[in-house]
Amino acid sequence: MRHRSVSVATLCLGLSLLPAQLFAQAERSANEADIQELDDYEVVGDASQVELSDRYAGDQVARGARAGLLGNLDYMNSPFSSTAFTAQLVRDQQSTSIGDVLQNDPFVQVAKGFGNFQELYVVRGFPVFSDDMTFNGVYGILPRQFLAAEFVQRVEVFRGANAFINGAAPGGSGVGGSFNIVPKRSTPEPLTRLTGGVSSKALGYAAADLSRTFGAANDYGVRLNAVVRDGETAVEDQDRALSMFSSGFDYLGERLRLSADLGYQDHRVDAPRPQVTPNGAPPEPPDSDSSYAQPWTYTDERQLFAAVRGEYDLSDTMTFWLAAGGRDGEEANVLANPNANPDGSTSAYRFDNTREDSVLSADTGLRAEFATGVVRHRMTVSAATFHSESDNAYAFSDFSGFAGDLYSPMDVPPPTADFFVGGDLNNPMKTEEVRNSSVALADMLEMLDGRVLVTVGARWQSIETASFDYDTGAEIARYDDNAVTPAFGVVYRPAPRWSLYGNYTESLQPGETAPATSGGQPVQNAGEILDPYRGQQIELGAKFDGTRYGATAAVFTLAQPSAIVTNGVFQADGERRHTGLELAVFGEPLAGLRLLGGATYIDAQLERTQDGANEGNEPIGVPPVKANFNLEYDLPQLAGLTLDGRVVYTDEQYTDAANSNRIDAWTRLDFGLRQAVTLAGKPVTLRGRIHNVTDENYWATTGGFPGANYLVQGEPRTFILSASVEL
Repeated sequence: MRHRSVSVATLCLGLSLLPAQLFAQAERSANEADIQELDDYEVVGDASQVELSDRYAGDQVARGARAGLLGNLDYMNSPFSSTAFTAQLVRDQQSTSIGDVLQNDPFVQVAKGFGNFQELYVVRGFPVFSDDMTFNGVYGILPRQFLAAEFVQRVEVFRGANAFINGAAPGGSGVGGSFNIVPKRSTPEPLTRLTGGVSSKALGYAAADLSRTFGAANDYGVRLNAVVRDGETAVEDQDRALSMFSSGFDYLGERLRLSADLGYQDHRVDAPRPQVTPNGAPPEPPDSDSSYAQPWTYTDERQLFAAVRGEYDLSDTMTFWLAAGGRDGEEANVLANPNANPDGSTSAYRFDNTREDSVLSADTGLRAEFATGVVRHRMTVSAATFHSESDNAYAFSDFSGFAGDLYSPMDVPPPTADFFVGGDLNNPMKTEEVRNSSVALADMLEMLDGRVLVTVGARWQSIETASFDYDTGAEIARYDDNAVTPAFGVVYRPAPRWSLYGNYTESLQPGETAPATSGGQPVQNAGEILDPYRGQQIELGAKFDGTRYGATAAVFTLAQPSAIVTNGVFQADGERRHTGLELAVFGEPLAGLRLLGGATYIDAQLERTQDGANEGNEPIGVPPVKANFNLEYDLPQLAGLTLDGRVVYTDEQYTDAANSNRIDAWTRLDFGLRQAVTLAGKPVTLRGRIHNVTDENYWATTGGFPGANYLVQGEPRTFILSASVEL
């Protein structure tokens, strides 16, 4: 198995390198005169907390992305690995959600939450919950389960442990990476874009996108977005209703820069196709468009959220920033996720839950630039705080459940959810509270005429969580601890187009509580809360900027502690280690030809396991190889016509820690085209797209939530048509 994965990885990486090899010679002679001298570098960029990095050639990705308290950094000058996908890519691919956008990232696996329909993202083999994404750098503000893609200007992916960069994720995920969502900003020219469309089978779509600037220097801007989706999806009898509205305000003055955003989203899915938990060997996936959901199941969420961010230049060398945001959300679910035998027969029971969230989050900081001799410094001090309260209630039907079959689904009357109940579904009580706070200090040092950049820093973090009884509201347990997470990064520019980098970073998660017994034996420190788990990452990489196209490569090792019982004591002596190789290409090497993609290989192992069980095995749901590649081409023979194609490959994934069962590798093909025309003097763009062209039946992922092994089926062949007009 592993030798085949290595071969596939080698092939994928070779194909990813091919475009750079093919175009390197042509680009070399054409751009020799454009190469900057080393002493002309603006090495560290502007590091703004509000302004965005320029788009790279091809307009699918940006030149840089937010690196937490360090602000926006150009990718060539950052000691970390990141990608920022643009609104142009979102629009051209007719993306529906953030998960659709992240299908373009070869290092991200899109999954779903445990027992719900929350989008969940796996980076370097570790999950990132959607409520652990940041919104303009602020945690916890975005809708938890789903975010409409029409809302975003940039989807910024940061790969690697990031407790120093962003602070510990409030939901406890983010070991392998993080995501920052930038909402749409006003455009230099007035914009009134109306879009309408339909997708399989009868899901209608309408959107409006308006932008205006005003003021003597057009330094004020407003952006309004609204979208409605309603109808049956490509999955049989699955209906979606989505409405989203957002408004954004921005100001770019000589010294003051501001952004303020308000959003509302109402998202409901009726009869959503559920996750499937295998009993032993996974069953063969059913037909791609079939549904084994009960007609009375649904998921429904409403979220109101807002954030403001501003920065002010106190002088030419000192900048202050402040950001704050909040979210008020409510969710309700009626679910029946089946357990399945290898022959496809199932058993399920009803599960109802309601949730209400109240979140406040903020960060502030001061950045100063100065020199000590021949060394230039950019020093940053930052502080952040996060507070959330969640009200929850649940109810189960009889666990004996009802029978079913994946291949011959049958509807059953909804059983009564009164067998096992916690709280009042109509009036849930507070059950969770999280308070995080941190202070960070960083210094970026520029030396040797800009050839060397060194980043050093540390963040002190306090993590406090509390749980409360569902029925009485009485406090059950409280966790309160702190830790310091350091970081170190270095960038070396041996030539204008090349950048070599390395970093050491850490992740941070709350420690677990020692159980009363383990393996039938008492645990000596039962009830003790362990210190926060600190994962360590070492990464080395290289980056290339060919002006019209770029490439990045990285190798990393990332370890996450786990708790086991040693000599009767519950302690963090176990470990899960991921060692990987990543390579990506992007840009427009020739006019009208755009490339985006890459491949990753991960050797993931369980180490120092409990009593040696499963020692050296692969964790659940981590494919050794993942690759994708996008190609766009503007046909010169037909003005305004663009063809695009995407291939996505995901290797086999184990469904148990014993590595005795797994799901098959899968490959998906997506095709699209768009035609830009002028009708009645107005620009019109017609778009068509097919996802899963060959209508493959496959289990896309297994697990996602730590320790779980549920299966998520891939989407069926889906046709998407839309038309946009700019008035």
